[in-house]
Amino acid sequence: MPVRVLIAEDHAIVREGLKAVFSAEEEFEVVAEAEDGREAVRRCETAQPDLVLMDLTMPRLSGIEAIREVRRVCPRAKVLVLTVHRAEEYVFEALRAGADGYALKEAPADEVVRAARAVLGGGRYLSPEVSAVVVDGYLAGGGGQPRSRFDELTDREREVFQLVAEGHTTPQIADILCLSPKTVEKHRASLMKKLGLANVQALTAYALERGLIRRP
Repeated sequence: MPVRVLIAEDHAIVREGLKAVFSAEEEFEVVAEAEDGREAVRRCETAQPDLVLMDLTMPRLSGIEAIREVRRVCPRAKVLVLTVHRAEEYVFEALRAGADGYALKEAPADEVVRAARAVLGGGRYLSPEVSAVVVDGYLAGGGGQPRSRFDELTDREREVFQLVAEGHTTPQIADILCLSPKTVEKHRASLMKKLGLANVQALTAYALERGLIRRP
């Protein structure tokens, strides 16, 4: 039986490239694709893949939050992050969320396939460049990244945060999350207080800084 692969990536050209790479290997079969975090979770639940290739910066639900949800709906799947982000805070957040491996998009195709095989074999994988950054950070700080204020948000608050940062209105967010507008406003007020943010502009800047949304 081939390894069933789901590709979660919002850029079509990158999805097509990854699909070509893995389809060229006899042991893999790409069974589903997703262009945003919410679709990735839905596709995982229905397709039940063995391997999920996950970008971190995606619309509607960030890659970090999508990894948490994938762990819930498809616990047996291995998750390999493929991203442009090499800073240690992204690596630690992804691993805390449940990622099994972390590779950079600039890596050659054979390294990405090697990373996939490593996590499918029950191991962990970090790109060499990422490993160096993590080790340097560990030696400089005496341990892993401390938890940030963002880590203190509830799952629902993170979902609302993402959608507000993307420019969705309260009624739109209520519709997407199947909540009342009043509940959305309550979550929004709570998360902004926890993060010490005064307005939506500050929230958007915070999201850009963390790589949760892409620059227009």
